[in-house]
Amino acid sequence: MTGRRVHLLCALLFTAIVAVNAGGFALSEALRRLGPVPLGESVTYSPLVVDRDGKLLRPFTTADGYWRLPAKPEEVDRRFLSMLIAYEDKRFYSHHGVDPVAMSRAAWQMLSRGRIISGGSTLTMQVARLLEPRPGRTFADKAAEMIRAVQIENRLSKEQILGLYLALAPYGGNLEGTRAASLAYFGKEPKRLSTAEAAMLVALPQAPETRRPDRAPATAKAARNRVLTLLTGKGILHPDQAKAAALEAAPEGRKPFPILAAHVAERLVRQAVAAKQAPNPVETTTIARFLQEQLENLARERASALGGGVSVAIVAVDNASGEVRAHVGGVGYFDRARAGQMDLAESLRSPGSTLKPFIYGLAFEDGLAHPETLVDDRPARFGVYRPENFDDAFQGTVTIRLALQQSLNVPAVMLLNAIGPNRLIARMKNAGAEPSLPPDAVPGLAVGLGGAGVKLTDLATLYLALARDGEALPLIWRPQDRALAAPPHRLFEKAAAWQVGNVLIGAPPPENAVGGKIAYKTGTSYGYRDAWAVGFDGANTVAVWVGRPDGAPVSDLVGRKAAAPILFDAFQRIGEKRVPLKPPPSGVLFARTSELPPALQRFRPGALPEVAAAGSGDAPLTISFPPEGARVEVTDGEPDATLSLKAMGGAPPFTWLADGLPIVIGEQRREAVWDKPGKGFARLSVIDARGHTASVRIRLD
Repeated sequence: MTGRRVHLLCALLFTAIVAVNAGGFALSEALRRLGPVPLGESVTYSPLVVDRDGKLLRPFTTADGYWRLPAKPEEVDRRFLSMLIAYEDKRFYSHHGVDPVAMSRAAWQMLSRGRIISGGSTLTMQVARLLEPRPGRTFADKAAEMIRAVQIENRLSKEQILGLYLALAPYGGNLEGTRAASLAYFGKEPKRLSTAEAAMLVALPQAPETRRPDRAPATAKAARNRVLTLLTGKGILHPDQAKAAALEAAPEGRKPFPILAAHVAERLVRQAVAAKQAPNPVETTTIARFLQEQLENLARERASALGGGVSVAIVAVDNASGEVRAHVGGVGYFDRARAGQMDLAESLRSPGSTLKPFIYGLAFEDGLAHPETLVDDRPARFGVYRPENFDDAFQGTVTIRLALQQSLNVPAVMLLNAIGPNRLIARMKNAGAEPSLPPDAVPGLAVGLGGAGVKLTDLATLYLALARDGEALPLIWRPQDRALAAPPHRLFEKAAAWQVGNVLIGAPPPENAVGGKIAYKTGTSYGYRDAWAVGFDGANTVAVWVGRPDGAPVSDLVGRKAAAPILFDAFQRIGEKRVPLKPPPSGVLFARTSELPPALQRFRPGALPEVAAAGSGDAPLTISFPPEGARVEVTDGEPDATLSLKAMGGAPPFTWLADGLPIVIGEQRREAVWDKPGKGFARLSVIDARGHTASVRIRLD
């Protein structure tokens, strides 16, 4: 080799080394200027509210106004994924971000035909462009996309990359992602798509604005059919399948996004935003989507039939857990005439007679009455207050059972006068309800007939406690709320709660309904402004409100006629078979009126719950032992454990009750013995021959 050739080779080698180093430096500088690799962490998705099984109830737009719903490949129809990859990037699972074959083909087509025939972009390159949009379409921009695609492939799996495409692909207007497009154009999730629908979703991202089905349906259909033709040519689709799909009508507009349990969804998302929780919240509720749909349809049907701007609210609760299975806050979320965006299940209203069962429950618990106790339904005055029945008539002497089933007002007020309105309100609050009175107002007897504001959710909470043997649970809206919920409180003792349910299940059913399956009570507020029906079986509790959102009177709006049929229909939509109520707890007294202890055979309005007024010549009846609030030790496990009881004053014979259950009957002496008292809190009551009573609350250790 001559010296000249050696010098030439050295020069070429030096030039090559310089070129490689320059290229490496240029690549290094380009990577530095590109900055960190975008992997989708900063993408903001639409807040979602889903049901207990993860089914979508209501999505919300992002802060910048886009419908951008996350989607995973396993949540999308596999046929669509196959068509997408075959059409867009057939070597998606084998390349590393850039497909050299596709790029070479695209370059040759452009050089040979003088225009761009195909872009050569892989799905990964499209994801890079979606994550990091660039204003121009220069070769530098293309090179940057290629670099980003390789970087993304090194950091993410193929499924993750595909998930980003499914979430970010443009579909026209403010729609981004396959899931948002499927909901908007087809009204369904993309898990099950027809061939035509899948082809449409493949075609639209190529030119999302010019192919929008809601603005250019013919163009969109033509683009869809070109996809069908191309995939038939590639052997992905059978010709007959493609031909049938091409004949399928294309969407010509957008469908509304799901808006089930709208008020609950809005409240949960608002709370998440206020709490500054992690971005892209997905709030899981305890609601069952199918039941929610059923009850929203029921409310809409009945409100339409009632007319006059009337709306309907419904709350359904699972008895075992306290979880809310459906919440209908009103009819027509966007119906201004019915104030659709107001959550009527959370609005304060007059409850009418729906609080009467709790008056009777307290009376049963205190030993003032038994379901078969006689009571007088006759005109009565309590100071300046004179209650009257709904029909302005009086029934005379009736049993307590009949008085509650027929919702007679005077007996309920007599019992409330004996119990005390303050105790009723206190029990309601202890159970988790929030009755409302005017500022500085003292509860009066009118509370028992609707003279306090309550919410439909309050009534659901109270009746849920009846269904649970008197144990009150807070309503649960989200699975995680169980851990945060307050411990259960007792509304009534078990026997009293069971007796109330046993009375209510015998209430006359609405027209064309079967009775004896649902324990329920209706209510009508003054002036026909609110109609209520609340009931339970062994599995579920349902509360219904009917009325105008503005509180205006509605002619003949009565709980039994307007709300009770909705209640029974709601139970039917929960399931055709009713679950029986729980069996009676041990110790419940079953007897006809004549078989009851003398003091329980007839309710005497003069008796007070704590210390009754004594008759002439008798000292007031009191319990001298155990005293109020006493903690008494009983021997654990002893078969002959007893507790001594002592009364003072009153007239024999005496009847002693523990938590409303008789333990000693017809005792002539003022001393008695309670056999096997057990442990825990107990309310002891004593009734004398004249019906006077006294009670104490004690704890047995």
